[in-house]
Amino acid sequence: MSLTPSDPPERFDVAAARGRVLKSVAQAAEAAGRRASDISLVAVSKVQPDLRIEAMLETGQRIFGENRVQEAYEHWAIRRGSYADLQLHLIGPLQTNKAKDAVALFDVIETLDRLKLARALADARLAVGRDVDILVQVNTGDEPQKSGVAPREADAFIETVRKEFGLEPVGLMCIPPQDEPSGPHFALLAQIARRQGLTTLSMGMSSDFETAVRFGSTHVRIGSALFGDRM
Repeated sequence: MSLTPSDPPERFDVAAARGRVLKSVAQAAEAAGRRASDISLVAVSKVQPDLRIEAMLETGQRIFGENRVQEAYEHWAIRRGSYADLQLHLIGPLQTNKAKDAVALFDVIETLDRLKLARALADARLAVGRDVDILVQVNTGDEPQKSGVAPREADAFIETVRKEFGLEPVGLMCIPPQDEPSGPHFALLAQIARRQGLTTLSMGMSSDFETAVRFGSTHVRIGSALFGDRM
């Protein structure tokens, strides 16, 4: 009997789910003339029960995404010592007063979206004595309720972050509007990245990661397709 994302945590087979996602990523990469090894799978573990997180770790998955700093500490502060190759991504909005905690815990912060936060992250790196990879979040749909730099302001924002705060973003991240095709938004993000010489593109979630791979995504952020429905 095949299991679906709606199965309870004790029945959902995360290993099988991960296998299906990795196969789909590989197929999408091949169709786009890319190597599957160039695309990282970020398992979005936010609000997932410990049972599913432990099961995912047992599959060999080591890259995880979290939305909130406090929840990430609850999930990973203790586990971090057991997995030297663990890589944690912050994929949710970051408050400036949490910048120091975020730099201490995460390896990648994908949601730089304002100059005040850039200053806080620059200060946090010095205070903590630790570098993290930083991505700029672009609000490709210009949605007022969503975080991110407006596309028309992205180039100037990146240049200011580099010159004024000494931060060197490694890439860009976006979350397309739910009611629009994702492809044009992924294409726009890739275009901005090319102009800025950035090679990391975090784009694509459970519903559209195959499209994202076709448009050059290097990191796909997958939640429900890996873990099942949130509890």
